Amino acid sequence: MELGASGMFVPVQTVGTVLCCICGVAMAPNPANMCVRCLRSRVDITEGLPRHGAVVHCPECRSYLHPPRTWIRADLESKELLAFCLRRLKPLTRHVRLVHAEFVWTEPHSKRLRLKLRVQREALHGAILEQSHLVELTVHDQLCPACSRAQANPDQWSAAVQLRQHVSHRRTFFFLEQLILRHGAAARALRISEADRGLDFFFGSRSHAVKFVEFISGVVPVRSRSDKQLVSHDPKSNIYNYKHTFSVEICPICREDLICLPPKVAQALGNLGPLVICTKISNSVALLDPFTLRSAFLDASQYWRAPFKALLSSRQLVEYIVLDIEVESSEVTVGGSRYSLAYAQVARLSDFGKNDNIFTVRTHLGHLLNPGDYALGYDLYGANSGDLEIDLPDAVLIKKSYEEKRRNRSGKARPWKLKSLNMDVDNTSKGRADEEKRNTEYEEFLRDLEENPELRFNISLYRNKDYQPSETSEMASTAGGDDVPSVPLDELLADLELSDGEEENDDAGSMME
Repeated sequence: MELGASGMFVPVQTVGTVLCCICGVAMAPNPANMCVRCLRSRVDITEGLPRHGAVVHCPECRSYLHPPRTWIRADLESKELLAFCLRRLKPLTRHVRLVHAEFVWTEPHSKRLRLKLRVQREALHGAILEQSHLVELTVHDQLCPACSRAQANPDQWSAAVQLRQHVSHRRTFFFLEQLILRHGAAARALRISEADRGLDFFFGSRSHAVKFVEFISGVVPVRSRSDKQLVSHDPKSNIYNYKHTFSVEICPICREDLICLPPKVAQALGNLGPLVICTKISNSVALLDPFTLRSAFLDASQYWRAPFKALLSSRQLVEYIVLDIEVESSEVTVGGSRYSLAYAQVARLSDFGKNDNIFTVRTHLGHLLNPGDYALGYDLYGANSGDLEIDLPDAVLIKKSYEEKRRNRSGKARPWKLKSLNMDVDNTSKGRADEEKRNTEYEEFLRDLEENPELRFNISLYRNKDYQPSETSEMASTAGGDDVPSVPLDELLADLELSDGEEENDDAGSMME
Protein backbone atom coordinates (compact mmCIF):
# COMPACT_ATOMS: atom_id res chain seq x y z
CA MET A 1 0.00 0.00 0.00
CA GLU A 2 2.89 2.38 0.68
CA LEU A 3 4.36 1.73 -2.80
CA GLY A 4 0.99 2.35 -4.48
CA ALA A 5 0.53 5.57 -2.57
CA SER A 6 3.94 6.82 -3.74
CA GLY A 7 2.93 6.36 -7.40
CA MET A 8 5.11 3.35 -8.18
CA PHE A 9 3.84 0.52 -10.38
CA VAL A 10 2.66 -2.52 -8.42
CA PRO A 11 2.00 -5.73 -10.42
CA VAL A 12 -1.21 -7.60 -9.68
CA GLN A 13 -0.58 -11.07 -8.27
CA THR A 14 -2.72 -13.78 -9.82
CA VAL A 15 -3.06 -17.46 -8.96
CA GLY A 16 -1.87 -19.57 -11.79
CA THR A 17 -3.73 -22.62 -13.08
CA VAL A 18 -2.49 -25.81 -14.61
CA LEU A 19 -4.16 -28.52 -16.61
CA CYS A 20 -5.01 -31.89 -15.11
CA CYS A 21 -2.63 -34.52 -16.44
CA ILE A 22 -5.55 -36.92 -16.94
CA CYS A 23 -8.60 -34.99 -18.16
CA GLY A 24 -7.03 -31.61 -19.07
CA VAL A 25 -9.34 -29.51 -16.85
CA ALA A 26 -7.86 -26.25 -15.57
CA MET A 27 -7.26 -26.40 -11.88
CA ALA A 28 -5.23 -24.96 -9.05
CA PRO A 29 -1.80 -26.58 -8.91
CA ASN A 30 -1.26 -29.41 -6.38
CA PRO A 31 1.54 -31.91 -5.77
CA ALA A 32 -0.27 -34.66 -7.76
CA ASN A 33 -1.09 -32.43 -10.82
CA MET A 34 -4.51 -34.10 -10.92
CA CYS A 35 -7.98 -32.68 -10.33
CA VAL A 36 -10.03 -33.84 -7.40
CA ARG A 37 -12.35 -36.02 -9.55
CA CYS A 38 -9.47 -37.90 -11.20
CA LEU A 39 -7.63 -38.20 -7.91
CA ARG A 40 -10.67 -39.80 -6.22
CA SER A 41 -11.25 -42.15 -9.16
CA ARG A 42 -7.71 -43.50 -8.98
CA VAL A 43 -6.86 -43.31 -5.25
CA ASP A 44 -9.03 -44.82 -2.47
CA ILE A 45 -7.87 -43.48 0.91
CA THR A 46 -10.27 -45.80 2.75
CA GLU A 47 -8.49 -48.91 1.47
CA GLY A 48 -7.60 -51.17 4.38
CA LEU A 49 -9.96 -49.46 6.83
CA PRO A 50 -12.46 -51.68 8.70
CA ARG A 51 -16.00 -51.65 7.36
CA HIS A 52 -17.56 -54.13 9.79
CA GLY A 53 -17.45 -54.66 13.53
CA ALA A 54 -19.37 -56.06 16.47
CA VAL A 55 -20.51 -54.71 19.84
CA VAL A 56 -22.03 -56.45 22.87
CA HIS A 57 -25.26 -54.92 24.17
CA CYS A 58 -27.23 -55.58 27.38
CA PRO A 59 -30.95 -55.30 26.50
CA GLU A 60 -32.00 -54.80 30.13
CA CYS A 61 -29.98 -51.74 31.13
CA ARG A 62 -29.12 -50.49 27.59
CA SER A 63 -25.39 -50.67 28.21
CA TYR A 64 -22.56 -51.71 25.92
CA LEU A 65 -19.46 -53.73 26.78
CA HIS A 66 -16.13 -51.98 26.49
CA PRO A 67 -13.56 -54.78 26.82
CA PRO A 68 -12.53 -56.25 29.05
CA ARG A 69 -15.14 -55.61 31.77
CA THR A 70 -16.49 -52.06 31.55
CA TRP A 71 -20.18 -51.58 30.72
CA ILE A 72 -21.19 -48.15 29.38
CA ARG A 73 -24.83 -47.09 29.29
CA ALA A 74 -25.99 -45.24 26.14
CA ASP A 75 -29.18 -44.77 24.10
CA LEU A 76 -29.53 -45.32 20.37
CA GLU A 77 -28.01 -42.56 18.19
CA SER A 78 -26.83 -40.65 21.26
CA LYS A 79 -23.53 -38.84 21.47
CA GLU A 80 -22.45 -41.27 24.18
CA LEU A 81 -23.02 -44.22 21.84
CA LEU A 82 -21.22 -42.40 19.03
CA ALA A 83 -18.20 -41.81 21.26
CA PHE A 84 -18.27 -45.47 22.30
CA CYS A 85 -18.38 -46.67 18.68
CA LEU A 86 -15.51 -44.38 17.68
CA ARG A 87 -13.48 -45.71 20.56
CA ARG A 88 -14.11 -49.25 19.34
CA LEU A 89 -12.83 -48.08 15.92
CA LYS A 90 -9.70 -46.57 17.43
CA PRO A 91 -7.33 -48.50 15.04
CA LEU A 92 -8.99 -46.60 12.17
CA THR A 93 -7.57 -43.28 13.39
CA ARG A 94 -4.01 -44.59 13.16
CA HIS A 95 -4.11 -44.40 9.36
CA VAL A 96 -6.51 -41.52 8.64
CA ARG A 97 -7.63 -38.28 10.26
CA LEU A 98 -11.25 -38.28 11.38
CA VAL A 99 -13.08 -35.07 10.45
CA HIS A 100 -16.76 -35.84 11.03
CA ALA A 101 -18.92 -38.74 12.26
CA GLU A 102 -22.66 -39.33 12.35
CA PHE A 103 -25.19 -42.15 12.51
CA VAL A 104 -27.06 -43.49 9.50
CA TRP A 105 -30.62 -44.37 10.56
CA THR A 106 -31.44 -48.07 10.86
CA GLU A 107 -34.41 -49.97 12.22
CA PRO A 108 -34.10 -50.44 16.00
CA HIS A 109 -34.75 -54.19 15.64
CA SER A 110 -32.17 -54.65 12.87
CA LYS A 111 -29.32 -55.15 15.37
CA ARG A 112 -27.12 -52.92 13.23
CA LEU A 113 -25.35 -49.63 13.89
CA ARG A 114 -24.20 -47.69 10.81
CA LEU A 115 -21.73 -44.83 11.00
CA LYS A 116 -20.87 -42.36 8.26
CA LEU A 117 -17.37 -41.01 8.70
CA ARG A 118 -15.47 -38.21 6.91
CA VAL A 119 -11.76 -38.98 6.87
CA GLN A 120 -8.66 -37.27 5.46
CA ARG A 121 -5.50 -38.92 4.28
CA GLU A 122 -2.41 -38.14 2.22
CA ALA A 123 -2.93 -39.43 -1.34
CA LEU A 124 -0.06 -38.78 -3.82
CA HIS A 125 3.01 -36.63 -3.33
CA GLY A 126 1.60 -34.94 -0.22
CA ALA A 127 -1.87 -34.20 -1.60
CA ILE A 128 -4.54 -34.38 1.16
CA LEU A 129 -7.80 -36.05 0.13
CA GLU A 130 -11.09 -36.17 2.06
CA GLN A 131 -13.58 -39.01 1.57
CA SER A 132 -16.63 -40.56 3.25
CA HIS A 133 -16.47 -44.02 4.78
CA LEU A 134 -19.34 -46.27 6.00
CA VAL A 135 -18.90 -48.65 8.94
CA GLU A 136 -21.51 -51.20 10.02
CA LEU A 137 -21.49 -52.64 13.54
CA THR A 138 -23.43 -55.78 14.44
CA VAL A 139 -25.11 -55.74 17.87
CA HIS A 140 -24.97 -58.95 19.94
CA ASP A 141 -27.24 -59.16 22.99
CA GLN A 142 -25.76 -60.37 26.25
CA LEU A 143 -26.76 -59.65 29.85
CA CYS A 144 -24.26 -57.72 31.90
CA PRO A 145 -23.19 -59.28 35.25
CA ALA A 146 -25.51 -57.01 37.27
CA CYS A 147 -28.59 -57.83 35.18
CA SER A 148 -27.61 -61.50 35.07
CA ARG A 149 -27.57 -61.66 38.87
CA ALA A 150 -30.84 -59.75 39.06
CA GLN A 151 -32.62 -62.18 36.72
CA ALA A 152 -31.06 -65.31 38.12
CA ASN A 153 -33.28 -67.61 40.12
CA PRO A 154 -32.17 -67.14 43.74
CA ASP A 155 -33.06 -70.74 44.51
CA GLN A 156 -30.58 -72.05 41.95
CA TRP A 157 -27.61 -71.63 44.25
CA SER A 158 -24.73 -74.06 44.49
CA ALA A 159 -23.04 -72.77 47.67
CA ALA A 160 -24.41 -71.23 50.86
CA VAL A 161 -22.58 -69.56 53.74
CA GLN A 162 -24.34 -69.63 57.12
CA LEU A 163 -22.84 -66.88 59.29
CA ARG A 164 -23.76 -67.17 62.98
CA GLN A 165 -22.83 -65.63 66.34
CA HIS A 166 -24.41 -66.97 69.52
CA VAL A 167 -24.96 -63.72 71.40
CA SER A 168 -28.09 -61.77 72.36
CA HIS A 169 -27.44 -58.75 70.08
CA ARG A 170 -26.51 -57.98 66.45
CA ARG A 171 -23.79 -55.35 66.93
CA THR A 172 -21.16 -57.54 65.29
CA PHE A 173 -23.32 -58.04 62.20
CA PHE A 174 -23.91 -54.29 61.86
CA PHE A 175 -20.13 -53.82 61.79
CA LEU A 176 -19.62 -56.78 59.42
CA GLU A 177 -22.27 -55.41 57.07
CA GLN A 178 -20.32 -52.18 56.61
CA LEU A 179 -17.04 -54.04 56.02
CA ILE A 180 -18.72 -56.26 53.40
CA LEU A 181 -20.13 -53.20 51.63
CA ARG A 182 -16.81 -51.34 51.68
CA HIS A 183 -14.85 -54.24 50.19
CA GLY A 184 -17.64 -55.60 47.95
CA ALA A 185 -17.23 -59.07 49.46
CA ALA A 186 -20.86 -60.06 48.74
CA ALA A 187 -21.05 -58.59 45.24
CA ARG A 188 -21.47 -62.06 43.69
CA ALA A 189 -24.11 -63.24 46.16
CA LEU A 190 -27.37 -64.29 44.51
CA ARG A 191 -29.38 -63.67 47.66
CA ILE A 192 -28.85 -62.58 51.26
CA SER A 193 -31.38 -63.51 53.91
CA GLU A 194 -31.61 -62.70 57.59
CA ALA A 195 -31.68 -65.68 59.94
CA ASP A 196 -31.87 -66.25 63.67
CA ARG A 197 -28.60 -64.95 65.19
CA GLY A 198 -26.98 -64.48 61.80
CA LEU A 199 -27.14 -64.12 58.02
CA ASP A 200 -27.26 -66.53 55.10
CA PHE A 201 -25.39 -65.82 51.85
CA PHE A 202 -26.16 -67.79 48.68
CA PHE A 203 -23.69 -67.99 45.78
CA GLY A 204 -23.82 -69.51 42.32
CA SER A 205 -20.31 -70.95 42.58
CA ARG A 206 -18.38 -72.72 45.31
CA SER A 207 -15.29 -70.60 44.62
CA HIS A 208 -17.25 -67.42 45.37
CA ALA A 209 -18.39 -68.84 48.70
CA VAL A 210 -14.84 -69.89 49.60
CA LYS A 211 -13.56 -66.40 48.82
CA PHE A 212 -16.28 -64.89 51.01
CA VAL A 213 -15.42 -67.21 53.93
CA GLU A 214 -11.77 -66.20 53.58
CA PHE A 215 -12.77 -62.54 53.78
CA ILE A 216 -14.82 -63.11 56.95
CA SER A 217 -11.92 -65.04 58.50
CA GLY A 218 -9.66 -62.03 57.89
CA VAL A 219 -11.84 -59.51 59.75
CA VAL A 220 -13.28 -61.45 62.72
CA PRO A 221 -12.15 -64.57 64.62
CA VAL A 222 -14.21 -67.48 63.29
CA ARG A 223 -14.20 -71.23 62.89
CA SER A 224 -15.82 -72.89 59.91
CA ARG A 225 -16.68 -76.26 58.49
CA SER A 226 -18.13 -77.30 55.15
CA ASP A 227 -20.41 -80.02 53.86
CA LYS A 228 -21.88 -80.98 50.50
CA GLN A 229 -24.98 -82.76 49.23
CA LEU A 230 -25.30 -84.60 45.94
CA VAL A 231 -27.95 -83.06 43.71
CA SER A 232 -27.56 -84.97 40.43
CA HIS A 233 -25.18 -87.37 38.72
CA ASP A 234 -24.63 -88.09 35.05
CA PRO A 235 -23.10 -91.62 34.83
CA LYS A 236 -22.32 -91.28 31.12
CA SER A 237 -20.11 -88.20 31.45
CA ASN A 238 -19.25 -88.88 35.12
CA ILE A 239 -20.39 -85.40 36.21
CA TYR A 240 -21.53 -84.79 39.78
CA ASN A 241 -23.53 -81.73 40.88
CA TYR A 242 -23.31 -80.79 44.56
CA LYS A 243 -24.74 -78.14 46.82
CA HIS A 244 -22.09 -76.89 49.23
CA THR A 245 -22.80 -75.43 52.66
CA PHE A 246 -20.29 -73.52 54.80
CA SER A 247 -21.07 -73.06 58.48
CA VAL A 248 -19.14 -70.11 59.93
CA GLU A 249 -19.33 -69.37 63.66
CA ILE A 250 -18.09 -66.03 64.94
CA CYS A 251 -16.39 -65.77 68.31
CA PRO A 252 -19.08 -64.85 70.92
CA ILE A 253 -16.79 -62.23 72.48
CA CYS A 254 -17.73 -58.65 71.52
CA ARG A 255 -16.24 -55.25 72.13
CA GLU A 256 -16.83 -53.82 75.66
CA ASP A 257 -17.57 -57.29 77.09
CA LEU A 258 -16.35 -58.10 80.61
CA ILE A 259 -14.44 -61.39 80.62
CA CYS A 260 -13.10 -63.62 83.35
CA LEU A 261 -10.28 -65.55 81.72
CA PRO A 262 -9.91 -69.26 82.52
CA PRO A 263 -6.74 -70.04 84.48
CA LYS A 264 -5.03 -71.78 81.56
CA VAL A 265 -5.76 -68.92 79.15
CA ALA A 266 -4.65 -66.30 81.67
CA GLN A 267 -1.41 -68.19 82.26
CA ALA A 268 -0.79 -68.50 78.50
CA LEU A 269 -1.20 -64.72 78.19
CA GLY A 270 1.40 -63.97 80.85
CA ASN A 271 -0.91 -64.14 83.89
CA LEU A 272 -3.16 -61.45 82.47
CA GLY A 273 -6.23 -60.47 84.44
CA PRO A 274 -8.11 -62.65 85.04
CA LEU A 275 -10.78 -59.91 84.94
CA VAL A 276 -10.33 -58.14 81.58
CA ILE A 277 -12.40 -56.22 79.05
CA CYS A 278 -12.47 -56.63 75.28
CA THR A 279 -11.40 -53.38 73.60
CA LYS A 280 -11.34 -54.39 69.93
CA ILE A 281 -12.40 -57.23 67.63
CA SER A 282 -10.56 -57.88 64.38
CA ASN A 283 -9.05 -61.17 63.23
CA SER A 284 -7.96 -61.38 66.87
CA VAL A 285 -9.45 -60.38 70.23
CA ALA A 286 -7.79 -57.43 72.01
CA LEU A 287 -7.95 -57.78 75.81
CA LEU A 288 -7.11 -55.11 78.39
CA ASP A 289 -6.71 -55.34 82.14
CA PRO A 290 -8.44 -52.13 83.35
CA PHE A 291 -6.58 -52.22 86.68
CA THR A 292 -2.99 -52.55 85.40
CA LEU A 293 -3.28 -51.46 81.70
CA ARG A 294 -1.69 -54.72 80.58
CA SER A 295 -2.96 -55.93 77.21
CA ALA A 296 -2.83 -59.05 75.07
CA PHE A 297 -4.15 -60.34 71.76
CA LEU A 298 -5.91 -63.66 71.32
CA ASP A 299 -6.13 -64.98 67.75
CA ALA A 300 -8.81 -67.32 66.43
CA SER A 301 -6.79 -70.53 66.83
CA GLN A 302 -5.91 -69.71 70.46
CA TYR A 303 -9.51 -68.89 71.32
CA TRP A 304 -11.12 -71.95 69.76
CA ARG A 305 -8.50 -74.18 71.39
CA ALA A 306 -9.92 -73.15 74.78
CA PRO A 307 -13.18 -71.23 74.17
CA PHE A 308 -14.85 -69.16 76.85
CA LYS A 309 -17.80 -66.78 77.10
CA ALA A 310 -18.16 -63.25 78.36
CA LEU A 311 -19.05 -62.70 82.00
CA LEU A 312 -21.22 -59.68 81.17
CA SER A 313 -22.13 -58.12 77.81
CA SER A 314 -22.84 -54.56 76.72
CA ARG A 315 -26.59 -55.04 77.17
CA GLN A 316 -25.98 -55.21 80.95
CA LEU A 317 -24.19 -51.87 81.27
CA VAL A 318 -25.31 -49.63 84.12
CA GLU A 319 -25.01 -45.84 84.14
CA TYR A 320 -22.95 -44.26 86.93
CA ILE A 321 -22.30 -40.68 87.93
CA VAL A 322 -18.72 -39.67 88.77
CA LEU A 323 -18.44 -37.87 92.10
CA ASP A 324 -14.67 -37.52 92.30
CA ILE A 325 -11.66 -38.60 90.28
CA GLU A 326 -8.01 -38.96 91.35
CA VAL A 327 -5.56 -39.62 88.54
CA GLU A 328 -2.89 -42.12 89.54
CA SER A 329 -0.66 -42.27 86.44
CA SER A 330 0.01 -40.23 83.35
CA GLU A 331 -1.66 -40.95 80.05
CA VAL A 332 -0.22 -43.92 78.11
CA THR A 333 -1.00 -45.52 74.74
CA VAL A 334 -1.92 -49.19 74.75
CA GLY A 335 -2.79 -50.92 71.48
CA GLY A 336 -3.35 -47.61 69.69
CA SER A 337 -5.74 -46.23 72.35
CA ARG A 338 -5.03 -43.83 75.19
CA TYR A 339 -5.65 -44.74 78.83
CA SER A 340 -4.81 -43.41 82.26
CA LEU A 341 -5.20 -45.16 85.60
CA ALA A 342 -7.24 -43.36 88.24
CA TYR A 343 -9.37 -43.89 91.33
CA ALA A 344 -12.96 -42.77 90.91
CA GLN A 345 -15.83 -42.35 93.36
CA VAL A 346 -19.03 -43.29 91.58
CA ALA A 347 -22.66 -43.92 92.38
CA ARG A 348 -25.36 -45.66 90.41
CA LEU A 349 -27.53 -43.12 88.65
CA SER A 350 -30.63 -45.08 89.64
CA ASP A 351 -29.60 -44.84 93.31
CA PHE A 352 -28.45 -41.22 93.18
CA GLY A 353 -30.51 -39.26 95.70
CA LYS A 354 -32.15 -42.42 97.12
CA ASN A 355 -29.34 -43.95 99.18
CA ASP A 356 -25.72 -43.32 100.09
CA ASN A 357 -24.13 -46.19 98.15
CA ILE A 358 -20.83 -44.79 96.89
CA PHE A 359 -18.16 -47.00 95.32
CA THR A 360 -14.46 -46.30 94.99
CA VAL A 361 -13.16 -48.15 91.95
CA ARG A 362 -10.02 -48.22 89.91
CA THR A 363 -10.50 -47.35 86.25
CA HIS A 364 -8.55 -46.93 83.05
CA LEU A 365 -10.59 -43.85 82.02
CA GLY A 366 -8.73 -41.27 84.09
CA HIS A 367 -7.98 -39.16 80.99
CA LEU A 368 -11.69 -38.88 80.10
CA LEU A 369 -13.68 -38.67 83.32
CA ASN A 370 -14.23 -35.56 85.39
CA PRO A 371 -16.43 -34.98 88.45
CA GLY A 372 -20.02 -34.69 87.30
CA ASP A 373 -19.58 -36.87 84.21
CA TYR A 374 -21.55 -40.00 83.49
CA ALA A 375 -19.99 -43.39 82.79
CA LEU A 376 -21.25 -46.80 81.76
CA GLY A 377 -19.98 -49.83 83.61
CA TYR A 378 -20.81 -53.25 85.00
CA ASP A 379 -22.40 -53.47 88.42
CA LEU A 380 -20.63 -56.22 90.38
CA TYR A 381 -21.73 -55.05 93.84
CA GLY A 382 -23.12 -58.05 95.73
CA ALA A 383 -22.36 -60.45 92.86
CA ASN A 384 -21.70 -64.07 93.80
CA SER A 385 -18.09 -64.88 92.95
CA GLY A 386 -18.01 -68.40 94.39
CA ASP A 387 -17.35 -70.08 91.06
CA LEU A 388 -14.79 -67.49 89.93
CA GLU A 389 -12.46 -67.78 92.95
CA ILE A 390 -11.45 -64.11 92.63
CA ASP A 391 -12.35 -60.92 94.47
CA LEU A 392 -14.68 -58.88 92.30
CA PRO A 393 -14.62 -55.07 92.44
CA ASP A 394 -17.81 -53.17 93.13
CA ALA A 395 -17.93 -51.85 89.56
CA VAL A 396 -15.92 -51.88 86.34
CA LEU A 397 -16.23 -48.71 84.26
CA ILE A 398 -16.16 -49.29 80.50
CA LYS A 399 -16.66 -45.95 78.76
CA LYS A 400 -17.84 -42.39 79.22
CA SER A 401 -21.58 -41.88 78.78
CA TYR A 402 -23.25 -39.07 76.83
CA GLU A 403 -26.84 -40.21 77.39
CA GLU A 404 -27.79 -37.10 79.35
CA LYS A 405 -26.62 -34.80 76.56
CA ARG A 406 -28.12 -36.97 73.84
CA ARG A 407 -31.58 -36.66 75.33
CA ASN A 408 -31.64 -33.06 74.16
CA ARG A 409 -30.90 -34.19 70.60
CA SER A 410 -33.19 -37.20 70.43
CA GLY A 411 -35.17 -37.53 67.21
CA LYS A 412 -32.82 -35.31 65.19
CA ALA A 413 -31.25 -36.57 61.98
CA ARG A 414 -27.52 -37.05 61.61
CA PRO A 415 -25.47 -35.34 58.89
CA TRP A 416 -24.18 -38.75 57.80
CA LYS A 417 -25.67 -42.12 56.98
CA LEU A 418 -24.67 -45.72 56.24
CA LYS A 419 -25.57 -48.02 53.39
CA SER A 420 -27.07 -51.45 53.98
CA LEU A 421 -27.10 -54.80 52.22
CA ASN A 422 -30.10 -55.81 50.14
CA MET A 423 -31.32 -58.76 52.20
CA ASP A 424 -34.55 -60.66 52.77
CA VAL A 425 -36.01 -59.76 56.17
CA ASP A 426 -38.27 -62.00 58.22
CA ASN A 427 -41.82 -60.54 57.93
CA THR A 428 -43.48 -62.96 60.32
CA SER A 429 -44.91 -61.93 63.67
CA LYS A 430 -41.67 -62.86 65.41
CA GLY A 431 -39.67 -60.77 62.94
CA ARG A 432 -41.91 -57.75 63.48
CA ALA A 433 -41.56 -58.15 67.24
CA ASP A 434 -37.76 -58.06 66.94
CA GLU A 435 -37.82 -54.94 64.74
CA GLU A 436 -37.90 -52.57 67.71
CA LYS A 437 -35.02 -54.39 69.34
CA ARG A 438 -33.08 -54.25 66.08
CA ASN A 439 -33.67 -50.49 65.72
CA THR A 440 -32.45 -49.92 69.28
CA GLU A 441 -29.28 -51.93 68.69
CA TYR A 442 -28.66 -50.13 65.39
CA GLU A 443 -28.95 -46.76 67.17
CA GLU A 444 -26.39 -47.97 69.72
CA PHE A 445 -24.10 -48.98 66.87
CA LEU A 446 -24.38 -45.50 65.32
CA ARG A 447 -23.51 -43.94 68.67
CA ASP A 448 -20.47 -46.19 68.96
CA LEU A 449 -19.31 -44.94 65.55
CA GLU A 450 -19.59 -41.34 66.75
CA GLU A 451 -17.67 -42.01 69.95
CA ASN A 452 -14.92 -44.29 68.60
CA PRO A 453 -12.82 -43.06 65.64
CA GLU A 454 -11.01 -46.42 65.46
CA LEU A 455 -14.30 -48.24 64.93
CA ARG A 456 -15.19 -46.16 61.85
CA PHE A 457 -11.69 -46.38 60.35
CA ASN A 458 -12.65 -49.16 57.90
CA ILE A 459 -16.25 -48.00 57.40
CA SER A 460 -17.56 -45.73 54.63
CA LEU A 461 -19.77 -42.93 55.95
CA TYR A 462 -21.78 -40.87 53.45
CA ARG A 463 -23.23 -37.40 53.55
CA ASN A 464 -26.92 -37.22 54.31
CA LYS A 465 -28.49 -34.99 51.66
CA ASP A 466 -31.71 -34.69 53.65
CA TYR A 467 -29.93 -33.31 56.71
CA GLN A 468 -30.74 -29.69 57.52
CA PRO A 469 -28.89 -28.27 60.54
CA SER A 470 -31.14 -26.46 63.00
CA GLU A 471 -30.34 -23.29 64.85
CA THR A 472 -29.82 -25.11 68.13
CA SER A 473 -27.31 -27.51 66.60
CA GLU A 474 -25.41 -24.63 65.01
CA MET A 475 -25.30 -22.79 68.34
CA ALA A 476 -24.08 -25.95 70.09
CA SER A 477 -21.36 -26.50 67.50
CA THR A 478 -20.11 -22.92 67.80
CA ALA A 479 -20.34 -22.79 71.59
CA GLY A 480 -17.54 -25.33 72.03
CA GLY A 481 -16.99 -27.19 75.26
CA ASP A 482 -17.47 -30.86 76.07
CA ASP A 483 -20.23 -31.64 73.57
CA VAL A 484 -21.59 -34.93 72.29
CA PRO A 485 -19.08 -36.73 69.99
CA SER A 486 -19.84 -36.47 66.29
CA VAL A 487 -18.30 -37.51 63.00
CA PRO A 488 -16.14 -34.78 61.36
CA LEU A 489 -17.36 -33.66 57.96
CA ASP A 490 -13.99 -34.39 56.34
CA GLU A 491 -14.54 -38.12 57.00
CA LEU A 492 -17.79 -38.23 55.01
CA LEU A 493 -18.02 -39.40 51.41
CA ALA A 494 -20.39 -38.12 48.73
CA ASP A 495 -23.22 -40.55 48.10
CA LEU A 496 -23.33 -41.15 44.34
CA GLU A 497 -26.93 -41.75 43.33
CA LEU A 498 -26.99 -40.97 39.63
CA SER A 499 -30.03 -40.89 37.39
CA ASP A 500 -30.00 -42.59 34.01
CA GLY A 501 -29.09 -39.42 32.15
CA GLU A 502 -26.29 -38.53 34.57
CA GLU A 503 -24.88 -42.04 34.39
CA GLU A 504 -24.81 -41.87 30.60
CA ASN A 505 -22.98 -38.55 30.65
CA ASP A 506 -20.45 -39.80 33.21
CA ASP A 507 -19.84 -42.99 31.23
CA ALA A 508 -19.31 -41.04 28.02
CA GLY A 509 -17.00 -38.62 29.79
CA SER A 510 -14.88 -41.42 31.24
CA MET A 511 -14.81 -43.08 27.82
CA MET A 512 -13.55 -39.96 26.04
CA GLU A 513 -10.61 -39.56 28.45
